[in-house]
Amino acid sequence: MTNEIITTAAGLAGLLQQQRRAFDAAGAVSAAERRRRIQTAIDLLVKYHKPLVDAMDADFGGRPKGYSLMNDVLGSLTSLKYARDHFEPWMASEPRTPFPPYDQLGAQAWVMYQPKGTVGIIGTWNAPLFTLFSPLASALAAGNRAILKPSEVVSCTAQVVAEAVVDMFDPLEVGVVTGGPDMGEIFTSQPFDHIVFTGSTQVGKAVMRNAAQNLVPVTLELGGKSPTIVARSADLATAAFRIAAAKASNGGQLCVNPDVVYVAREQLEAFVAALKRSFGELFPSVAGNPDMVAVVNARHLARVESYVSDAVQAGARVECAPAPLAADVAGRHRPLSIVIDPPQGAKIMQEEIFGPAVVVKPFEAIDAVIADINSRPRPLALYYFGEDEAEQQRVLEHTLSGGVTINEAMFHAAMEDAPFGGVGDSGMGHYHGREGFLEFSHARTVFKAPAYDPRREWGLLPPYSEHFLAMMEAQVTP
Repeated sequence: MTNEIITTAAGLAGLLQQQRRAFDAAGAVSAAERRRRIQTAIDLLVKYHKPLVDAMDADFGGRPKGYSLMNDVLGSLTSLKYARDHFEPWMASEPRTPFPPYDQLGAQAWVMYQPKGTVGIIGTWNAPLFTLFSPLASALAAGNRAILKPSEVVSCTAQVVAEAVVDMFDPLEVGVVTGGPDMGEIFTSQPFDHIVFTGSTQVGKAVMRNAAQNLVPVTLELGGKSPTIVARSADLATAAFRIAAAKASNGGQLCVNPDVVYVAREQLEAFVAALKRSFGELFPSVAGNPDMVAVVNARHLARVESYVSDAVQAGARVECAPAPLAADVAGRHRPLSIVIDPPQGAKIMQEEIFGPAVVVKPFEAIDAVIADINSRPRPLALYYFGEDEAEQQRVLEHTLSGGVTINEAMFHAAMEDAPFGGVGDSGMGHYHGREGFLEFSHARTVFKAPAYDPRREWGLLPPYSEHFLAMMEAQVTP
């Protein structure tokens, strides 16, 4: 079958059907076959990395090539190479203990990990390669086939990804679909064996509703207002710099970006000054700065700016780092808006910012911070800066989030040997590492009976006797 870019519902349905037939005909997927498929994805990124980087720059209207290489190309390669080099032991069946008395009679039991079939992967615009190829690494390691759907928001990147997949892959192994929201709706309504979606919570709910019509399991990587606690025991300058570096990453357009920063009230002004100074060190200027990532499009820029203006109208103070920028500046580069103590009802306290702004909230006691975090939907990430081990443990034990980084921000999401995923409104399921392999595998229990069957001799088959009833009653113990 010749690979081609699929753009229609009929084409998608046909490709999925052909992949399923190929999957059923092939049977077990060897380690060598899985490794070859993963290596093909690696080779694709190596071959096409320059046009992909150029496409991301064009889509964003300004995205440093070095950043795109680091975040999307090398981030994806790291996931793929880790899976390639570690998946084989994960494939092994696991022996389990048969139940009595069969455990004494030669019975055997084990769990085998089989691929599910075809995994549909929907990428997002903010990390257009990573959100496709990182979950693909786990799906291929588990022996699955896949169909990719790049985000239409970054249309140039989507086109290069599609052309690269068509060039490098057999479509019965990995295919590609392009199109807008209508195609996304069609995609998530197909009877895949698993669907991965990265994006907003609102769209994630729609994906889950569509998938439910076919009882398709989903992995949802969503987001939320990731809280960041700067405890009294923290080094204020270090915390401010690391938070500034996180907000500088991708123009704040990352699902694990710090969103609300809690700072002790008596340290509030010192922290704001340190955050402004740190961000200014990274970006001394804004307009025309080639090191800054622009807001992806006018709609998202208007959304972020509306959150900030709403907060000002509600009584919040806003500081800009490195400095305020004239409203009529060309392009979509913006300084970091530091929104200080907005009221709880402000839009910026209700919606994920996903852009060059951050909220700073003063606190009196750590328990009040914990209560505020727990009053909100579960976030994808939580960050704690501080050296008080007891307080740190209290935060870990009394909050729930997808992942945690201590004395840094976002680093947990870069770990390949640990699961990455959300909880509650921030998503479900994982990829990365062995947990990603398990996510896309069917854990199949196998029981192999012994030659000798003791049930009739022991009176365990009908007709049931009084002796049988007495034996059963005797087993009812605390």
